[in-house]
Amino acid sequence: MAADATLALVLLGFGLLATGLAGDNQPGSTPVDAASRVLIVLAALALLVRRRAPIVTLAVVTVATSTYLVLGYPYGPILLTFLIAVYTVAVRLPVAPAARAAAGAFVLLLAHVFFARGPAPGWTGVLPASAWVVVPFAVGMVVRVNREAAARDRVEQARSRAEEARRQADEERLRVAQEVHDVVGHGLAAISMQAEIALHLLPKRPEQAEVALTAISRTSREALDELRVTLGAVRRGAEREPVPGLARLPALRDRLAGAGLAVEVRVVGAHRELPAAVDLAAYRVVQEALTNVLRHAGVASAEVTVDYRADEVTVEVTDRGTGAGAALADDQGGHGLAGMRERVAALGGRLTTGPRPGGGFRVYAALPVKRAT
Repeated sequence: MAADATLALVLLGFGLLATGLAGDNQPGSTPVDAASRVLIVLAALALLVRRRAPIVTLAVVTVATSTYLVLGYPYGPILLTFLIAVYTVAVRLPVAPAARAAAGAFVLLLAHVFFARGPAPGWTGVLPASAWVVVPFAVGMVVRVNREAAARDRVEQARSRAEEARRQADEERLRVAQEVHDVVGHGLAAISMQAEIALHLLPKRPEQAEVALTAISRTSREALDELRVTLGAVRRGAEREPVPGLARLPALRDRLAGAGLAVEVRVVGAHRELPAAVDLAAYRVVQEALTNVLRHAGVASAEVTVDYRADEVTVEVTDRGTGAGAALADDQGGHGLAGMRERVAALGGRLTTGPRPGGGFRVYAALPVKRAT
């Protein structure tokens, strides 16, 4: 690597220039000669492969440095090369092999303490010699631990981002599935009822069957349009079209009237704009409740009450049928009540469903609305 080449050349030049100056300040040392320069060059050039072969680099540098010191040459820049070799082993290798390599280098480095040309330091030189190994090894281990911790943090952050993206994707799929269920379920229920009416009228009064067939055409077209809006919202890059809301209740009432279910809509309080999520949830609760009435209640009428309050909006759907419409829908494998609960709970609202004392079924949802500040 370019960084290793630069480091090796810098230490090489510094070693060749500064070793002589170090010798001038150490009168008892062996004069710097060609052999010492060869050892300095060998140790510096070994750093060229320190990242690819840290143990080989440490072995070459240790042999050159120990030989240099045994021959009595002055303490000098060659020891900086030895420091870097020990540091590299600590940084790049696991703890056990790095410790073994450093221990071997220390033992070899101690040779000059007892067998140097000229006066040898003896046991008093063991502690200073150990510092040339212990200090760079400790620094290297600290750097290595910090790098591994940073790498683990990056991996954990990447995993967290991936999990968050997956969670959001799952939530979006569930949301779309619920939207499709509501749109398709309501549309098919209305079409099924209108088709039964048409089949009943066709043999005796074919002119009236045409009205039911026209309603089927209109209902299927409206359901397809709403399904297109829902699916278009999840296509990447597609602009979101306006989502359904309580303003569509008159159209929903007319569509159900064509299927044989008369719906009375009553509004309490002053109508006002609602947050899109609240408006959609309220509409879907009404739509799903009326769909269950159409499918299972066995009655020809239902009542819807929308109440705009100061800090919430409530919707109530009641009928006087068998009293088990919505519950029966869920028992038979549907997702009506479950979908209502999820929608309402997601917005911090409350949902109440159950049979009415006088007969029939009641669905009541209250959705909080933040006041404008």
